[in-house]
Amino acid sequence: MPGRRFHLLCIASLLSVMLVDARVAPAANDPWPGLVQDIFNNRPMNDGADVIAIEMPYRAEDAAIVPVTLRTKLPPGDSRRVVRITLVIDQNPAPMAAKFELGPDANVTEISTRVRVNNYTDVHAVAELSDGKLYMTKTYVKASGGCSAPATKVADEAKGRLGQMRYRQFARAGEGPASQGLGQGPASATREAQIMIGHPSHSGLQMDQVTQLYIPAFFVDQLRLWQDDSLVLAMEGGISISEDPNIRFTYVSNGAKRFRAEARDTEGHVFQKEWKVDDSGT
Repeated sequence: MPGRRFHLLCIASLLSVMLVDARVAPAANDPWPGLVQDIFNNRPMNDGADVIAIEMPYRAEDAAIVPVTLRTKLPPGDSRRVVRITLVIDQNPAPMAAKFELGPDANVTEISTRVRVNNYTDVHAVAELSDGKLYMTKTYVKASGGCSAPATKVADEAKGRLGQMRYRQFARAGEGPASQGLGQGPASATREAQIMIGHPSHSGLQMDQVTQLYIPAFFVDQLRLWQDDSLVLAMEGGISISEDPNIRFTYVSNGAKRFRAEARDTEGHVFQKEWKVDDSGT
């Protein structure tokens, strides 16, 4: 009996240690506290449940093109505004996927894009408001290998499409067809638009299938969008933005006659294009 009792005590002690390890290990391996220090200079994080929402699939179909939507939730009449939104994919090699600056008069309330996800990970959205405070929310995504996935286009095709930009505009519910253009109707009308940029967006973790050497990182790191001369949206991008960057967003029209975009990549190329407000073609 004493021997059996000792054996049971040993098992109980072992299980206790395992349970403690199970509780401690996730916290010890959680990169978020370090990211708060590195990306946000350890500024206080407030609960962002009523400020910012993030939507991503729980299990990604393709880790190299995972859709993500960021949506602001400030109620009407709130005197604050969202100044910028930072998207952080915690377990990616370069966690800060993108930082979006929202134009002061554009009233951008929704941004969608596609990202690479390299491991099962938390994904954080951090909104900075005009009161100077940071508000955070998060979701969890099951995906792996997105940053090292081979490019879908061959090198010559990717080079030929480098910097090509397309712009589309969409009608919102209850509004006329998109072909009416951004300048039609009341200047305060909320519009939805999309900018697409031809670019391989190499992450630096992809391997050339012929040479078996890693392809150097090469991606769009800056994008700015204006209606006339009023900033709508600016993005600082990283290696987590998918091949052929695609940004869809809402904003409030100011009655502008033109919409223009400027993008830069890590090799110093500058891509610029301008569209008339009633031109939603290429």
